[in-house]
Amino acid sequence: MSSTILSSLPGHSQLRRLVALRSIAVGAQLVTLAVVWRVMGLELDWQPMLLTIASLAVINLLSWLRLRNNNIVSNPELFAQLCVDVATLSILLYFSGGSTNPFISLYLLPLVIAAATLPPRYTWSMAVLTTLCYTLLMKFYEPLPMLHGKSASASGMPDVAGMAGENIFNLHVLGMWLGFVLSVTIIAWFVVRMAQAVRQRDEALARVREEILRNERIVALGTQAAGAAHEMGTPLSTMAVVIGELQHDAADGQPELRDSLTILDEQVRGCKRILDKIMANAQDTGAISPQAVNELMAELLDEWQLLRPTAQYNYSSHDKERPGGVSAPRISVDVTLRAALMNLLNNAADASPQPIEIFSRWDNSVFTLEIHDHGKGLSEDAALKAGSAFFTTKKEGRGLGLFLANATIERMGGTVRLYNREAGGTTTELALPTIKAST
Repeated sequence: MSSTILSSLPGHSQLRRLVALRSIAVGAQLVTLAVVWRVMGLELDWQPMLLTIASLAVINLLSWLRLRNNNIVSNPELFAQLCVDVATLSILLYFSGGSTNPFISLYLLPLVIAAATLPPRYTWSMAVLTTLCYTLLMKFYEPLPMLHGKSASASGMPDVAGMAGENIFNLHVLGMWLGFVLSVTIIAWFVVRMAQAVRQRDEALARVREEILRNERIVALGTQAAGAAHEMGTPLSTMAVVIGELQHDAADGQPELRDSLTILDEQVRGCKRILDKIMANAQDTGAISPQAVNELMAELLDEWQLLRPTAQYNYSSHDKERPGGVSAPRISVDVTLRAALMNLLNNAADASPQPIEIFSRWDNSVFTLEIHDHGKGLSEDAALKAGSAFFTTKKEGRGLGLFLANATIERMGGTVRLYNREAGGTTTELALPTIKAST
């Protein structure tokens, strides 16, 4: 299983966020202990607290290394990770005032994470665990030491007990505020990231559903096309026989009829060649071969000109990194890609009363083809629906050419984009990835 796939798995994503949060927690705990020691001057049992934080840092490092293997992160494992955080927090709170510590509200964090990432039974288990720890810390804990005041006496000197109590209360209020700010910040960050993950998952699922529906339509069209090609063989053969007999009867004295029959015969033979080509391609649809982009364009335009001798075009190419087109990169080519490019050229030629303009350029990573027509351009409705199945702006069109071309090019990792030019007309821009040369 690749690292890319692992990074998209829910368990790995949640554990990665938990490791990041724990790293922040370890740093915040060390800073808090430093402030208590250096600024407040409180004397706590430092050794077990520092040992607990060090253990948590080691566990976090091991969790980070665990993300690199191929094992799936299960729900029990995530729950165990959260239990480690609860145990660590409980030990630190035990040595620093227990339930009187203002950071007691941090018990909410693992509960919120469990509720957002795990099934309900784990959430309720975490609720029971945190409540139990909170309850035990109300009875079992080491009290916070009193702050040392100045001297006090009845002869006008400061009241040490009063000042100490006031300082403790103020520090407690400040600690509660800080604990609230930390809880709010971490919860907000985690919830925002979770919402983003959910939106990304929904978008990915929507794309997959659209691709499945499109592929089902393409398979259905392919099945119908194969059936039609098989059924059309018989009437075409019958037409060829009848045309031959009519040509024999019109051999003498009817030159106009003879010429018309010759044209019909050529058209029938052309239909047969197309059907034979469809059947041959159907048996070899998986054949993909690399081809230089300049060679592909030369062959494609020659073949297109044979099929549409009346179509006019101007072609120019530009190599961004190698002027003159030397050592042009290669792209993956199959029969479906050639058909897709033919469809795009035919659409431009049908829409343009003037010669179309074709530009190609490439670099080491992308081959780009632009087809400029001089038609009326796309309306707002056509721009939104272009490429959808059975949508067409042609009177005799069926709305399949651009749909199949777009599906084919996207399957090969490319994109197709249609947009109106300010000078008039429509540009069809196609981009395909090139094959990286082996070193």
